[in-house]
Amino acid sequence: MKEKLLDLLYERSFRFDPNKGFLLASGQKSDVYIDVKKTVLFSEGVTLTGEIVFDMIKDDDVAGIGGLTLGADPIAYATAFASNLKGKALSVFIVRKETKAHGTQRKIEMPFEAGTSVVVIDDVVTTGGSTIKAIEGARDAGLIVKKVVALVDREEGGRENIEAHCPFEAVFTKTDLLNLRKKRG
Repeated sequence: MKEKLLDLLYERSFRFDPNKGFLLASGQKSDVYIDVKKTVLFSEGVTLTGEIVFDMIKDDDVAGIGGLTLGADPIAYATAFASNLKGKALSVFIVRKETKAHGTQRKIEMPFEAGTSVVVIDDVVTTGGSTIKAIEGARDAGLIVKKVVALVDREEGGRENIEAHCPFEAVFTKTDLLNLRKKRG
């Protein structure tokens, strides 16, 4: 299952351009770009992602999964769906980038009370800045963040930055994708 998801990530989401490179959300430039949404918005990709991430957290004492919108959303939904099918239903929470300016003026949408234990999810981690915003948003809402799970760790300092706040796990690393690139020639 994990090998199939890595193949999908490579085929649909991984781009390599050593000449021009890519500007990342962190502001850094890289010869590698990983657009996870191209995989997790694809039916097979979302199914595999949900099952794999759920398997990583199924033994954790948590009631929810979520993160900073938009990157975390499809992964959180897929994981919650898989969790329900496997008998341990998790709910989803969404951390907005900005506090809602109207209505309830919330920064986070969640179906549970403060004091609930959760996992923060992210699609790709570079410096960890977006993930840390999600951790802070969850904690500001009174949630207990047990750990972070990222679909891909770019191995550019994000793990270390996040681990200053809570434990961190990644399904894959940039090295996994580069190794697959070498293998395929």
